[in-house]
Parts: sequence; C-alpha cells; structure tokens
Amino acid sequence: MNNIDNKDNILRRGRLGSSVKEDVMLYTTSLSFDKEIFESDILCDIAHTKMLMEKNIISGEDGNKIINELINIFKNGMESLNLDPSLDDIHMVIENELIKKLGEDVAGRMHTGRSRNDEVATDLRMALREKILQILKQLINMEKNILNLAENHKETLTIGYTHLQHAQPTTYAHHLLSYVSAIERDILRLLDAYKRINISPLGCGAMATTGFDIDRKRTMELLGFDGLIENSMDGVSARDFIVETMSCLSMLGTNLSKICEELVLFSTYEFGTVELANEYTSTSSIMPQKKNPDVAEIARAKLSTLNGNLISVLTILKALPNTYNRDLQEISPHLWKSVYTTIDTINMIDGMISTLKVNADRMKELAEKNYSTATELADTLVRECGIPFRTAHGIVGEVVRISIERNKNMDEVIGEVLDRHGLELDKSMIEKALNPMENVKMRKVIGGPAPEEVERAINSYKSRIYNYEKEVNEKVKKVKKVKNELLHKIEL
Repeated sequence: MNNIDNKDNILRRGRLGSSVKEDVMLYTTSLSFDKEIFESDILCDIAHTKMLMEKNIISGEDGNKIINELINIFKNGMESLNLDPSLDDIHMVIENELIKKLGEDVAGRMHTGRSRNDEVATDLRMALREKILQILKQLINMEKNILNLAENHKETLTIGYTHLQHAQPTTYAHHLLSYVSAIERDILRLLDAYKRINISPLGCGAMATTGFDIDRKRTMELLGFDGLIENSMDGVSARDFIVETMSCLSMLGTNLSKICEELVLFSTYEFGTVELANEYTSTSSIMPQKKNPDVAEIARAKLSTLNGNLISVLTILKALPNTYNRDLQEISPHLWKSVYTTIDTINMIDGMISTLKVNADRMKELAEKNYSTATELADTLVRECGIPFRTAHGIVGEVVRISIERNKNMDEVIGEVLDRHGLELDKSMIEKALNPMENVKMRKVIGGPAPEEVERAINSYKSRIYNYEKEVNEKVKKVKKVKNELLHKIEL
C-alpha cells in the first residue's frame, strides 16, 4: 500500500501532516458501519448548532446556514457523500462536506465546544434507542399473536414434559403462555435498559467538557433524552448501555431459541403435535417426502451468535483505561449485528407461530398415555385417605411399576395395591384422578392450566401488553417529534 498525500483531510493538515498510509487508513476507518449513526449524527449536529446559536457562541446567520446544509445532507443520504476513509469516520465526512459547501469560516464553527468523543457516544445512544423501540414493537406484536393462538386452545389437551419425558397433562394454551411469560420479561428488560440508553453525554467534550458556556440541558431536550450523564469522563467512555442491551438481546435470543427448538421437535413425526406452514420449511434435494423446519433451525443458529457478540464486546471493554480509547469503535459492528439478527429472527418466529397448524388429536392422544395422571392420583390419596404425600407417592409409584410390568392401565391394578396397603378409594375418585382433562380443570392455582385460569391469565397479559405498547408508542412519538423539529428548514 502507498502513502497518499491528502491535502483536503481537515484532521491531518496540522499536527500529523497530510500524508496518510492507505492500508492504515482502511484498517482504522469506521465508515463501513457508520451508516447506523448517520442520521443521528446529523440530528446531533443540528441540536449542537442550535444551542451554540442560542448561547451566542456562533452567530445566528452562520448557525442557520449550517443547519440548512445539514438538513440537505440528511435528505440526500449518506450515499451522496464522499466517504473518504482518510477522514476516519462519518462525523468528519459530514463536517468536511459542510466546509466544501459553506467554507471553513462558516462550517468550521459547528464543532465548537464539542469532541468526536461525546458526539459518537450521543449518536450511538440515539440510533440504538430507535432500534430498541423497533424490537419492542415486534415483541409486543408477537405476544398478541401468541395470545390469539392461545385463546383458541384453552381446552386443547396436551402433555407437558420435564426432562423431555411425559410429566403431567396440560393444555396447549398453557404451553403457549409459557412463551408469553418469558417474552414479557424480555420486554421489561428492554424497557428498563432504555432508561440507561436515553441519557445524554453531549457536552462532555473529549473528556473534560469545554471552556465555552454551552448548555447541556438544552441539547438534551432538543435530542429527546430523558437525562444527562453528569460526569464528563464517564460520559465519553461509558459503553455499559451497549453491554446491557446486548445482554438483554442475548437473553431474549435464549428464550426465542427455546421456541425454535420446540417447533423443530414437536413438528417431527414422532411427536406430530404441530406442523409448520410450507413457507417456513424446505424439502430435501434427494428425498422428495421431506419437510424440513429450516427457518426454525437457522433461527436457532443465528440466535447463538448473540452470545458470541456479547462476549466480544465484554472482552473489548475489559480493563480499558479512562476515558476514550479507539478500541470502543470496534464495539459497534457487534452491536448492530446483534440488533439486526434479533429484528430479523423475531419476524421469522412470529410468522411461524402465526401460521402454525395444531394437531389437537395427537396432543390428546399423548396426554392420555404413559401414566401422566399419576401425580393427581397421589394427590387424591392424600386428600381422601389422609396419608402423607410421600407415602402416597410410593404407593402410586408401585401402581405404575406393576402396570408397566403387566402392560395394563393404572385403574386395572390400583385396587390390589390399595388393598395391600389397607386403603380404600371410591371408584369415581380413581376415574376422576386418572382423567387427563379433569386433572387440568382441577389446577386452578394462579399460573395453572385450568381453562378458566388460562382465560384469566390471557386477559391479564393483554392488559399489561396494552400498557407496554402505550409506553413504547409514547417513546416513538417523542423520537419522531425530535426529528420533525430539528429537520425543519430555516428561512434565510
């Protein structure tokens, strides 16, 4: 690679000279992923310029010219700019463009009282908050779709598993609500993380603020932040909001991966309880009968990368000294990969669930086999015979063992076992205890599978989701208002 003499590089003409080494320039530039913060950077520039004007640090005439030209750049998009990698990043590309259009005597005033350090920290927070709101809207929509499916299956009997072995009867609605419950916590985590994302570092400068009489609260308001990071050293170096977000996404990915795993598992011939829509499957290149759950499998794999991205960022941050270090630049690609993987995968999983075909007959068949009602039989012995649960557990275990040995149902052998233990139980009680649907109906405890409790839970989830949606929509409205107000052209 050759040295390039770049006299137009506004960063290098002073201390370093204009000569740049091409391979070094390409190695260190962040322009390939700065597209994620392009819009935020323009908005940040406009807000900072407005504040400088209001504080009489720059003239209104110069400030208005800068703002109008920034709006033009925003409308034309990043692709309209000369993305010279020798300028390092999008901040300097935009400022360089302004200087070409307005001259340095005007455009060169925009960066007064500010550093790229606090600028990029602000941009990242603004760009990330929009993506988090997008993910939240997707999750809320998916929750609604799962709840709609659950409403149709409140009395669809199925089998629940522990250790992937038959455990107890339940309903498919109850199973679906386990997804809703987990994803609700993901929503709450992201809403909570938003509080620490949406705080402004703008005005922290390189690390020690500035000698100019700037107004940090004013730029905070203009950009729609909810608060300030007061310590300027922490403001420019803090990336814990990114780690927290990626941690939330990693946990979300774990919950979504469980859904994918169960879609793969339960759509097999051996289980056969659900069938994926054709659009989310593929066939074999050699076996014409195959219907492979490719989308669920790929989603399961893609979600695992969220964990790797998180560990990469944690490793980059480990033991970095205060304040800004260029290492921080290399966090961004991992963040945006996690964000887009999450956005794309939620879309796929929502689609698979919304179009899922449920085999209720197969679910009922599984629920009625393999001694899944043994727990209720033990509970009935406790209630009706007054014996300790541990004693009842042993008696019913004996019933199951003999039933397996003789290849018979529990009701065919329980009489002799009870006689051996000197116990009596009415036949109607035995029949009720061994009936899977009666098992389900009896479990009316909060969070249980009884249809009436599931109905209550669905309504409860709907009510809370309504509140989450309202909160998210208010935040989206605030962000849109910021854009509309900052991008309003000024008549010169």
